Amino acid sequence: MKIQEIQELSEKERGEKLSDLREEYFNLKFQLATGKIENPGRLKYMRRDIARILTLQSRVPEAEAAQAKDSTKAEDKK
Repeated sequence: MKIQEIQELSEKERGEKLSDLREEYFNLKFQLATGKIENPGRLKYMRRDIARILTLQSRVPEAEAAQAKDSTKAEDKK
């Protein structure tokens, strides 16, 4: 999943996608432990997708705070 695809999702959809990825990652780790996993390389990509979503979620409040700060500065100049 690319960052562009994640950015296009709504906040609710990102949360749902994150929980789905975490559940799938857990299942893959369980398969790895039991030796029944078909593609162990998929774990790497799952971790990265989870990290991308978490990174984007942490950036959203920062962007909103910066936008609010900019609007406050603009009001102060008036």
